[in-house]
Amino acid sequence: MEGGAGDDRIEKIDPRFLTTLRDHVHKTLRAAILSGRFRADERVNERQLAEQLGVSTTPIKEALRQLETEGLVETLPRRGVLIRFNAGWAEEMILARAALESMIAHLAAKRITQEEAGKLSDTVASMKAATANGVADDLIALNETFHEQIHIASRCQYLSRMIERQQFYDASIRRIIHSDNKERDKALAEHTAIAAAIVSNDSDRAERVMRDHVVRSGETYLNIVFRKKEDI
Repeated sequence: MEGGAGDDRIEKIDPRFLTTLRDHVHKTLRAAILSGRFRADERVNERQLAEQLGVSTTPIKEALRQLETEGLVETLPRRGVLIRFNAGWAEEMILARAALESMIAHLAAKRITQEEAGKLSDTVASMKAATANGVADDLIALNETFHEQIHIASRCQYLSRMIERQQFYDASIRRIIHSDNKERDKALAEHTAIAAAIVSNDSDRAERVMRDHVVRSGETYLNIVFRKKEDI
């Protein structure tokens, strides 16, 4: 990897997480790749990564093997480990996530209970207040709560597991997105429409507005990470 020991694109692992070090190394490297901190076809070095993260090379090797099964990196003879994530790959992830989230929303609209509907409506109300205040971290947390509540209401198990691999945002990207006034307003309008469709048991509309929301927000992500959508 060209960055060297002083590279600040990824942070050292918090010592509190040492009990599940392998998982945290994997998540840290995955987030760094998906947020565009490494270039497509860039070669990464296990020892340099270990030094940057403050860990041994063992969890680095394990994490890279896991990332290779996800297709984000590739190990080649005499060339080492190369980053394979690019704009085209990112767009496919967005479309896959849109398909999964829309079906989950469809089922949530059919299966949601009155209690769950009340909680979802409360979350949207909190989102409205957080949007007005412009606190990005609050919006990030509420966004996660919003989608989690929909997943729970859907009673999906298989789809919820599948969608874990389509999570491509990290906190830094979310912070950039939610720091933009227009983006915050668009997201609030979309979340409000999604919740309204689910609470009213309109499964077809819930599916449609969720798909449109994921695709549009995904395009915002593409523009931030890869600068120009035309490069896909």
